[in-house]
Amino acid sequence: MSNRAVISTPDAPDAIGPYSQAIKVGNTVWLSGQIPLVPGTMELIAGDITAEATQVFKNLSAVAEAAGGSLQNAVKINISLTDLQHFGAVNEVMAQYLEAPFPARACVQVAALPKGAQIEVEAILVL
Repeated sequence: MSNRAVISTPDAPDAIGPYSQAIKVGNTVWLSGQIPLVPGTMELIAGDITAEATQVFKNLSAVAEAAGGSLQNAVKINISLTDLQHFGAVNEVMAQYLEAPFPARACVQVAALPKGAQIEVEAILVL
């Protein structure tokens, strides 16, 4: 694929496996799932689900900007939580990073996430 570009920024955590922070093909960008790792230290942020969700959306924003856009370009967001009781708190954080019209979204509860995180979020952007 000649128009496939790898998106990478030091302002978001390095990939912790064989994947890219994001891939851009044409005007569509697929952002890999972000957990609440602090760029540079690669440690989970300390705090509650609000702190974790905030770090996740900061990470996603940094990757979106490296791709030439912002989270306002998101058309689909997938959220994985280890506890759906955190749904309301995550909605509050998400509302700080996105404006209407909001993207399509899915939110599911999962048994576990990498490094013991409580949240992982991935996004698809159209620039």
